[in-house]
Amino acid sequence: MAYRCWFGGQAQAQTDNSRLLAVWNEPSAGVAVTALDPASSSRQPEPAVVASVEAGSIGEELGFEPGDQLLSINGVRPRDLIDYRYLIVDEELTLEVRDSAGQLHCVELEKDADDGLGLAFTEALFDGLRQCTNRCPFCFIDQQPPGHRDSLYLKDDDYRLSFLYGSYLTLTNLSDADWERIEQQRLTPLFVSVHATDPDLRSTLLENPRAGRLMEQLKWFAQRDLQIHAQVVVCPGLNDGDALLNTLRDLAGFTGVEWPAVLSAAVVPVGLTRFRPPGDGLRAVTPEDAERVIDAVEPLQSEFQARFGSRFVWLSDEWYLIAGRALPPRGSYEDLPQQENGVGTIRAFLEALDDATASLPQSVDRPICSSWVVGRLVDRALETVTERLNRIGGVTLEMHGLPSPYWGQDQVVTGLLTGQDLLDGLKDQDLGDQLLLPSVMLRQGQPVFLDDMTLDQVQAQIPVPIRIVHGAADIVAAVLGDSQKTT
Repeated sequence: MAYRCWFGGQAQAQTDNSRLLAVWNEPSAGVAVTALDPASSSRQPEPAVVASVEAGSIGEELGFEPGDQLLSINGVRPRDLIDYRYLIVDEELTLEVRDSAGQLHCVELEKDADDGLGLAFTEALFDGLRQCTNRCPFCFIDQQPPGHRDSLYLKDDDYRLSFLYGSYLTLTNLSDADWERIEQQRLTPLFVSVHATDPDLRSTLLENPRAGRLMEQLKWFAQRDLQIHAQVVVCPGLNDGDALLNTLRDLAGFTGVEWPAVLSAAVVPVGLTRFRPPGDGLRAVTPEDAERVIDAVEPLQSEFQARFGSRFVWLSDEWYLIAGRALPPRGSYEDLPQQENGVGTIRAFLEALDDATASLPQSVDRPICSSWVVGRLVDRALETVTERLNRIGGVTLEMHGLPSPYWGQDQVVTGLLTGQDLLDGLKDQDLGDQLLLPSVMLRQGQPVFLDDMTLDQVQAQIPVPIRIVHGAADIVAAVLGDSQKTT
């Protein structure tokens, strides 16, 4: 690797075999400098703001610091993290940078194609979030109370975030240029909220006439060897029964080939809160609903297994919990293609717990009593965890399965519990020596709950130390009193 830069107003030669750029070029827009038009009403990429710099990386050697703005790469301003990753593959790079003090710098470098710069950014999208144009009555975003942080009300329907992070989109807001980019940059797989394949039904569910084009769009993916993972949110009385079976069979029509366009399908129950608009025609999933859905989908799994060598469609854990049935065995989830959608999450946790408890002490040196909070919906499925750990001498672990008065749900997954739910549910409880809170209850990277209460605010009203746990190994470490293993 070789590079020379102009940074901090002073030339720094990192090696001897490179050239210093003598001029500063105006940063470019998404495709070319001439396309950047501040007066245009179209979406304009903003500079990429550096959040952190990896130790020992090229970026650190160049002098990048948090707050610096990456303006362009080889005369192109990236629209998002995807563009950035594509652009830095070049072995010769010209970087245009504005530091946190407002100074402009130019950097020219040579590197290997597989060398990254070690930069992380404050946002993945530099030209703004593509928001949803649908009006789904079951949208969770619309079922929240007003007055909280702005990010809670952003209705993401952005294919870039789908590719980068596995968030689900509907494909209803894509322009011709977006489709072209998906094909050219091979943005696959994407994660698609299907809900129904029947054109009229899907248009009704999404309240968007463009939603009826889904089958055409799936054929488009198939013709270009591009792939998706699908999800179906089941609303009782609307898209269950025959409509659900037809949807899953339609999706299965795109698999069973050498390069399937649909890799998997997840079926999840609609989630409703007390804040949803009145007269929306929706109702909560009952145990009887859950029984019917399970009994309808499981035979399809067997059929697809025989035809394709894969179950292809999976039910989220909630269906079994609502119905009061045992979860399927771990092997039935194959490689957990829909785990982030709550499919096999509990089985994966129990598998991780088996690994974390493969070698346990007979007793601990100092007795310790811990309380562990989970959502009331999942507590029974996790009783084996507390039973196993309570066999250790000196260990006491009590699980608190809490409802969510905040959302108006008696049965709720752990990630939806709020700070106020904790205070309500744990009031006057003997919490022992420490309270274990799963990290899924907090905003990623920030100690904030869904109701905007902070961890510090909750801690001020909880009489024991709160310990955030991130998984099975973390829980075991905490229960054993080992602070070194918790992150």
